[in-house]
Amino acid sequence: MENTEKYLDLVYEWLISNGITLLTGILVLVIGLWIVGIITRSFAKAMEKRDLNPSLRPFLKSLLNVILKILVVISVMSMIGIQMTSFIAILGAAGLALGMALSGTLQNFAGGVIILILKPFKVGDFITAGGHSGTVHEIQVFNTILKTPDNKTIILPNGSVANNSLVNFSEEPTRRVDLEFGIGYSDDIDKAKTVLWEIIKNDDRILSEPEAMIAVKELANSSVNFAVRVWVKAENYWPYFWDIHEKVKKEFDKNGISIPFPQTDVHLYKNSN
Repeated sequence: MENTEKYLDLVYEWLISNGITLLTGILVLVIGLWIVGIITRSFAKAMEKRDLNPSLRPFLKSLLNVILKILVVISVMSMIGIQMTSFIAILGAAGLALGMALSGTLQNFAGGVIILILKPFKVGDFITAGGHSGTVHEIQVFNTILKTPDNKTIILPNGSVANNSLVNFSEEPTRRVDLEFGIGYSDDIDKAKTVLWEIIKNDDRILSEPEAMIAVKELANSSVNFAVRVWVKAENYWPYFWDIHEKVKKEFDKNGISIPFPQTDVHLYKNSN
């Protein structure tokens, strides 16, 4: 009983001597948290006006909110007489250990922020990154999700995506289709070129600018190879790529133009003995 009264007396004395400081600290904490709320809301509105990626806004808002609240709490603790030197040292050591443990995760987070700000690609783009190709399905803070044409899901860490080269096939509205067709050495080159030009002219997907090109690329071991370069809209690239091969085969057959294929000639000689 005496010990209880003793402790109560100590608490009472501490409140008398530090009551004003404590009340001031509570007031500063309440006002500080209120100001933090105003700042974070203003920051969110600013991001919305600047048309920042919607996936990035909540994370930046939360990050700013947490940092500001920590600063307010540290300021209040310092005001009411709590020694902050040891506390900050412990907090710093814990932060260092956590940062080392989560270095890969933090790198991916930073990569996600860079991707969402710089926008090297967007959802719906077809890209090649990290040795994988696919359509961007989702851009998360830590990972980028790709969907392959055969409906496989590829998860790429944003750290590697942001720090390495990538190819965005959807960035430009048009693409060049690079094709190669071979004919036999006994076939008429001019006739083959005329047939190829007719195929190109009769396809509405081919753009007039830049101009298409047909030229002899090389005299190979068993064929004369033509290089065909045409421009199409990006969304027509693969449909045209598949169609043109079928059309060329049919037109070459119709016009008596051969398409060489690997073959072996065997010559038999009669032994005079």
